[in-house]
Amino acid sequence: MDTFLKHSALYMDKNRTASSHHKLISEEPLKIIIQDRLYSIIMRTPGDELPLAAGFCFSEGVVDKPDDIESLSFSNKSDGNKVNLLLNKSRRNEISQLFEKFSLSSQKEFNISYSHIIRNHCQVICPVKKDNIKLDFNNALYLLENLSSIQPLRKDTRSSHAAALYSSDFELLSISEDVGRHNALDKTIGKLFLDNTLRKASLLILSSRINYELVQKAAKAGIPVIFAISRPTFHAVKLASQMNITIACLAEKSGLYVFCGKSRLV
Repeated sequence: MDTFLKHSALYMDKNRTASSHHKLISEEPLKIIIQDRLYSIIMRTPGDELPLAAGFCFSEGVVDKPDDIESLSFSNKSDGNKVNLLLNKSRRNEISQLFEKFSLSSQKEFNISYSHIIRNHCQVICPVKKDNIKLDFNNALYLLENLSSIQPLRKDTRSSHAAALYSSDFELLSISEDVGRHNALDKTIGKLFLDNTLRKASLLILSSRINYELVQKAAKAGIPVIFAISRPTFHAVKLASQMNITIACLAEKSGLYVFCGKSRLV
């Protein structure tokens, strides 16, 4: 599976036309199979399938810790790309309502999410408690402004999103790219989740805007600060304020717009 494919195009301006060739980012469906039943189908950039599935299931509340997973495997046979996840007996019992109430195996194969059901029955997102985290403004801004320098797929395609997680002393813990901004975040959270090092994450830097769902994922992972290239949505700021998360984005000329949680920036 390729992360990008070459394609021809026609370049045009006021004076001329010419043929050109470009690398276009790839996206393919990935089935998430839980307990032998179809749970979701995600359009994603190939690569990091296991961390993507782990981060997705963690964000959705299907798993809370790595030990909840009995087995995790990836297959790319003729019937499609899929990740098979089996939960241990204890976790199956904890979320039994989800599987008793909904038989996902009968669902048609399209992108389907039961996050609202899981949110109601299986997870409670608490405000982030890391008030002791203080980040140097200039160092954090530098990392945001130079995010593209650690995006090899973006250099090839100019069309991938990235999510990077740093510790409080600006050590790069995890970086992922994907055609989908949610997928990129699930991948990068999933890597630390599987390594049992998610607790170290203090600063999340996104190539995209910040929306409500991305704040939810960050809150579930206990990440106190989010920087992004583009402005957040209104509801993202509202949720971030409730979850005690700092949100900021690049200003037009230089510096940041900080929408909430400015006390963490020094």
